[in-house]
This record gives sequence, structure tokens and C-alpha cells, in this order.
Amino acid sequence: MSRLITDLIHQKVTKVITDCFPNLGDVPFNVEPARDKRHGDFATNAAFLLSRRLKQPALKVAEKIVPGLEKELTDIARVEVAGGGFINFLLYDPIVLSFLKEALQEKENYGNLDLGSGKRIQVEFVSVNPTGPLHVGHGKCAAFGDALSRLLKKAGFVVEKEYYINDAGRQIDLLGLSLEARLRQLLGEDAQLPEEGYQGEYLIDIARKFLEEKGKEVLSYPDEQRLQVLKEYAVRNVLDEIKQDLSRFRVEFDVWFSERELYEKKYVDRVLSLLKERGYTYEKDGALWLQTTRWGDDKDRVLIRENGLPTYFASDIAYHYHKFERKFDKVIDVWGADHHGYIPRMQAAMRALGLPEDFLEVFIVQFVTLLRGGQPERMSTRQGEFVPLRKLLDEVGVDVARYYFLMRDPATHLDFDIEEAKQQSMENPVYYIQYAHARICSLFREAEKKGFSVPEEKYEVLTFSNLEEREIGKKIAYFPELIRRSAVARQPYMICNYLHELAALFHSFYNSYRVVDRGDPGLTHSRLLLCRATQIVLQNGLDILGINAPQTM
Repeated sequence: MSRLITDLIHQKVTKVITDCFPNLGDVPFNVEPARDKRHGDFATNAAFLLSRRLKQPALKVAEKIVPGLEKELTDIARVEVAGGGFINFLLYDPIVLSFLKEALQEKENYGNLDLGSGKRIQVEFVSVNPTGPLHVGHGKCAAFGDALSRLLKKAGFVVEKEYYINDAGRQIDLLGLSLEARLRQLLGEDAQLPEEGYQGEYLIDIARKFLEEKGKEVLSYPDEQRLQVLKEYAVRNVLDEIKQDLSRFRVEFDVWFSERELYEKKYVDRVLSLLKERGYTYEKDGALWLQTTRWGDDKDRVLIRENGLPTYFASDIAYHYHKFERKFDKVIDVWGADHHGYIPRMQAAMRALGLPEDFLEVFIVQFVTLLRGGQPERMSTRQGEFVPLRKLLDEVGVDVARYYFLMRDPATHLDFDIEEAKQQSMENPVYYIQYAHARICSLFREAEKKGFSVPEEKYEVLTFSNLEEREIGKKIAYFPELIRRSAVARQPYMICNYLHELAALFHSFYNSYRVVDRGDPGLTHSRLLLCRATQIVLQNGLDILGINAPQTM
């Protein structure tokens, strides 16, 4: 497992604080990257926090503990007191170079952590109703859920990705009725789509396929039988298309879980009985309610309607209890923006079932506006007004689409500019990062032609000959720390920012210095190793994002 610079420093600071102030107890201080490079590489706020406990100025406290830190950190960093009491650490070159050697040795495993300690996390995402094709908004959820799963796995969690198939309820009935209307229209009948039915042309294609495969006999079946056949056919075909689009988008699920299974195996009934036994339900106006206001919801919620049919809320509760019984330590749900108000009631339901307070974690992914020529395109699955994900992939490619979906906090609205995304220039952020990787590959090919190869095992030749090389080394050394921070925050966009910064450092170095120099083999070998370590980290970061690291561009 990779080391963390902040842990190395944190341990030393903790020891010194304990030695200087043995009866003070725990002090929850931070070690963070310095905001200003002039003040060193890392800094701690320990003196500020100690000053409150000791009722002494932070600067005075810092001056007390710095001598001890200088002794403890002789092989890691130079220690300085900054204005106001911050303690700064300037890493010595050997410690930075040791992280480069670690990257060269661990290769694809560099950045692997034991943060999760093997705990099981389920990430459920996309879970689009199988009533129509994926659109670009679903693509953002897919990219985020998949990248988050990859990130958590690298941080040491055992991750299972799941898609919840909403294949029961009124929306599926409407899908079957919509397909019937399309069948009749293809046969020349004057059939109307049901109110709130699905109007997209994809159902016309499914109707044509149905007639080719099965003919029109189904239209003579009794109502219930006819609807059941049409529903199952429509769901199967829509779901097949969804799976194909996701696979192309490099999103693969470990489990596809059917909502129907919850009813067929009486799981909804079982969980409703459990809630009744725990005393958190009541009857009112002929319906069964759950007391979600006990845990902060704005009103209680219906579980069973007056007509005796369960609500979606009831099946969702059963589904999450099923997750708990599958022995996950935590489950993460990725929902669309229109589900924001659903969070309090689901959290309340988890409490009503007696599950751990932190068992369910929900992330909301905000809407995507696809801009074409500066103008937004409308999206509505039911009205058939949407931009299919596959169309976006045809235009910009999988790598660009994934990066654009991931480069911002998913909780923020995204304007996806098609023209900008299609540019193959240094202005395009994903091109900029991939080009850095391709440049390194090209450099290795050039070096081989001149008789040089990357001296993979000769780490002793590694050295820094200028500030630019050291900055790249520091950035590489920070990669394991980045994995921890982004995994804790559940934010893959931090990986995007990091890769862009690393690429910028490399491009600047490449444009300023000659890597392959026949007149100085030692310097050439050192720089080739630096490039190799950079290549490893670029590829590891892109792997987390599910983006290719090309060798040529």
C-alpha cells in the first residue's frame, strides 16, 4: 500500500505534542498542502489549536514545538514557523524521490490504499426506469457512479455496483399501453397514445420489431394477458438498449436487481410487517402511513394507498433493507436532481428499520444542459424530447463525454458545450491530459531510437536538476494523498483537477528542457525515470475516471 506524506508528518507532530504537553490529550490538527509554495510544501494548524487549550499565543506555542519537530523530521522536511503560528514543512529531495521510486515499483498499484480496510460498499447508480433510452443526464450519473466505484476500490473498499430495475408499477403499465398504441398505428388503426404515455420514436422501432418477431396475434389476447406480454417485451428491449449504451460507455454492473423480485418473494410485505412491529406505522383515511416526521421529514409518508396498493416508497424501503441483509457496510445511492426531496424520507425509513445512521449515503447529480451552437437542447423521456447518450458519444467520443461529466462537482449544474468538447486542441482539458501521456510514450520511442531505454531498476540515478522536475516529483508524491481525500469526499472531480495540474507541469517541463541528451546519459536516465513515473500516475488517474491513456495522438 502507498504511503501518505501527511501521515508521516502527522505522526511526528503528534509525538512532539505529546512529549511537550503530556497531559493535554488529543488535539485534532490537520496537515495540508501549503497554499503558497513560498511557504513550503505542507503546513499544520496544530499551534493554533494548541493555543486555545494552553491559552497562549499560537506563535509562542509553535516556537515551543518546532525544536522537537526538527529532531523528528530530520529525514523528511525542514521545519519553519510562519506568520501567525502556522508551521510549514519543506520536503527534502530524498523523501520526494522516494515516492517517485515507489511509483516506479508499484506501477498500476501506486496510490492503492487500505482506507476501506476491506469494508463492503454497494454503489447503486443510473437505475433509469426501463421506459426509454439513456439520455445525456443519465450519462452524468453513470460516469459519476462508475468513477466513484473505481475510486473507492483503489482506496481499499470492496465495491459492488448495482442497477435497480424499476420494472413494476404504473410507468411500466403505461409503457405497455404505449407499445400497444404504436402496434395498432403500424397496422393502420386510428389508435391514440395513452395520457402520460411514452411518445418517443424508439417505441415505433420496438413495435416494428415486435410485429416482425411475433406478429399481431397478441392484440386479440384478453386485456390483462395482452398488457403483460407487451410490458415484458418493451422492458426487455429497452433494457437491452440501456445495457448496450452503458457497456459502450465503459460502465459495467455487478448486479441487475429487479423491483418485481421484491413483490414476487413477498419482501415488501415482510418489511412492512417489520415496520408495524417496531411501532412506526399507523392507519389514516384508509391508508397505511410511516412516521417519517420522527426523524426530520416534513410530513409522514404513505406506504399502502387506500386502494391497497403499495407506493414506490414502500418498495424502495424494502429494497434498501434487502441491501442491508446482503451484509453491506454502507450503501451509496446516486440519484438525479428531481429526487432531492426524497432523501429525508429514505433516511427516516432507515432509522425506522433500526439500521445504522450512516448506512445510507445519497448523492444528488444535478441536471445537464447540452449546448449546441450556444443553445440548449430540451430533454423529456416521456415526451420523446431528449438527446440520447449514444448520440453524444457518436459526436464527442467516450473519453471526452466521461471527462466532461466528471470534471465538476456532480451537485452542480453542468453546461456541456458540444463545440468545445469536440476540439482536439490543448484547450480541451481531456485532450490536454491525454496528450501528456502520449507525449511521454513518444519520448520513450525517440529515446529508444537514440540508444536509451528507461532504466526501470536503476533508481539511484534519480535526481532533480531544476525546480520544474521537483514540482513534478511533489505532485507524484501527493497522488496517494489525493486518492484518500477524494475517496473520503466521494468526489472524482478532484482526480480531474489533479491530472490537469500534473499534465500542465509536465508540458511546461517538456517545453523547457531536453529529456534525451547523448552528451549526458546520467541526466537522460534520471529524466526518463521522472517521465515514467509521470506516465504511471497519469494512467492510474485516467483509469479511475474510466478514460483511455493513449500512446499516440
